[in-house]
Amino acid sequence: MSECCSNSPSKITEQDCPQCGTSCKSVGTKTLYHQVKFPENQAINSDRYYFCPVKTCAVGYFSTAGSMIPKQQLRSAQNIQEDMLCYCFDISEAQYRFALQANTAESIKHFVIEQTRSGTCACEIRNPSGQCCLAKFKRVEKEIAHCD
Repeated sequence: MSECCSNSPSKITEQDCPQCGTSCKSVGTKTLYHQVKFPENQAINSDRYYFCPVKTCAVGYFSTAGSMIPKQQLRSAQNIQEDMLCYCFDISEAQYRFALQANTAESIKHFVIEQTRSGTCACEIRNPSGQCCLAKFKRVEKEIAHCD
């Protein structure tokens, strides 16, 4: 797999969102600088930051020192609201669910896997969580299979 989807060199930790209480994973500084719009990205300090994935929560990132960055200050704010599945290749969860029901999803997933293997994905900067999306594909597949 590409570097962005391998185990990151820094250990991922979890912290509860101060607004909604959801357990959130830490993100790297590179993710923050690419996700937070200018000029707010200039105020990012060296604290450990966490991404809140709950689309109804106003908090995008928060730090261990109490800093908060609202989702509206993120480049991907609209995509978060639209349940983007793969930020690198603009595949929404709704598109993938439709493809699963139409039995055409295999080519979509294969494309993302191949692009990830070849290193053309950019999860660390395109995905606000800084994480690879492949696990999300599996989660959606399980949800669809469970409903059948």
